[in-house]
Amino acid sequence: MEFKFDLAKFIPFRDQEAIARVRAIKKEDYCKHPNPDFKIKIYKTKEEFYLEFALDIVNRLKAALDENRKFVAIMPVGPVPQYEIAARIINEFRIPCHHMYVFNMDEYADEDGNTAPASWPGSFQMAMMKNLFSKIDPELRPPENQIFFPSKDNLPVYGKMLEDLGGADVCYGGIGWCGHIAFWEADIGFEFGDDLESYKKAGPRLVELHPMTIMQNALHSFSGDWSWVPPKAVTIGPAQILGARYRSFWLDGYLGGGVSWQRFIARLVAHGPVNTLVPGSILQTAPTSYNVLDGVADDVVIHMS
Repeated sequence: MEFKFDLAKFIPFRDQEAIARVRAIKKEDYCKHPNPDFKIKIYKTKEEFYLEFALDIVNRLKAALDENRKFVAIMPVGPVPQYEIAARIINEFRIPCHHMYVFNMDEYADEDGNTAPASWPGSFQMAMMKNLFSKIDPELRPPENQIFFPSKDNLPVYGKMLEDLGGADVCYGGIGWCGHIAFWEADIGFEFGDDLESYKKAGPRLVELHPMTIMQNALHSFSGDWSWVPPKAVTIGPAQILGARYRSFWLDGYLGGGVSWQRFIARLVAHGPVNTLVPGSILQTAPTSYNVLDGVADDVVIHMS
């Protein structure tokens, strides 16, 4: 029997026709896209997925070194495993990173907009230092003054700091449960309506985290404890993501046992309408590699266990 209902009120994107179309896309059709510059790839194993992510970072780093130019990258905290692999390759092949400039996507903030200090275990600063930079041999790692995090103090000029270095060579990232890229949340789209061009030009800001983001981050970073997730964050905007010369996004949200929190939203971002209520959908408009772990690409079905 058919059972119809309206979506929960906190969900911004509510086009049921588009949702049904995207949900029905089969795995064998997943990589087909009308924009040839939006390249979708499915990886069978986590080992291959994280190795290829690490190699993407190292290859771009080494190419810039060989060409005697800066390597400027926007990086996320998650996924994480590729960073240790990248550091190991850098150390093994003695690749200097003195030409590397990293702009991290975002950082948590409290209800008043004060950003988390690097000493807080849940901060993105601590995560990046622990998982990437501290694992690179000291004589090879980039200077500390070339590693940037958005904060309450630098937020008004964070976009300009990136521009002053000539913009990013690449923007790495993932997709959030609500469709966010960085912490550019889905409900921000209500401010822009259908004005997609203005939306694409929006820059760094302080944001209120969407309920789905609170729950997602509690799930994968805080042992399911939603009380540990701060209510706000500072983040880059669509202007910085689309302003990069290339985008490399990696989706590993598969929990095993047939369960993936990312399975539907990954489809909606890649195959749904480009709009302001699904932030990641703007990736369809620019040269992007969209890399998906096998379990994330499985068909969307009701999974009652």
